[in-house]
Amino acid sequence: MLKSIYQLLVVSGLAASIMACSSNTVIDEQSDIQEGLWHLDSLVAFQFEIEDTTSAYQIQYNVRYSVNYPYYNLFLKYYLEDSTGEILSSELQELILFDKKTGEPIGEGLGDLFDRGVPVFEDQKFSYAGSYSFKVKQFMRMEQLPGILSFGLKIQKPEEQE
Repeated sequence: MLKSIYQLLVVSGLAASIMACSSNTVIDEQSDIQEGLWHLDSLVAFQFEIEDTTSAYQIQYNVRYSVNYPYYNLFLKYYLEDSTGEILSSELQELILFDKKTGEPIGEGLGDLFDRGVPVFEDQKFSYAGSYSFKVKQFMRMEQLPGILSFGLKIQKPEEQE
């Protein structure tokens, strides 16, 4: 009896956490970079749907990188497009992956692999409901940029808006 109550509580807790996350998160995906070499002409693209145009969204990049990455920073260019392919915004951005003074990787990791979540936009609003795409390319001017293993995008509503 005690075992079945415990199982019921665990299942209920998991279901509640999944429902809470899914109502808040629009997209949370990672895209692997083939062979850890991000080609200059290669775009990482994410497709997502926006239903609520009254909310402001938080957008975060998730980068998995190796300690063998040759720079302390990563320049990116992003393109936010609507369903017709019209570019709504585009900008060059810099992500810091290693501490400039110590050379230590920033983020969480084990061994020679690290993950870094980088908030990019805190209050992104979308003008209309529908399909969007978010595309990112490396802008380090290297034909093959080594050491970036995957790149991800997370878009969610802040907790207090729900």
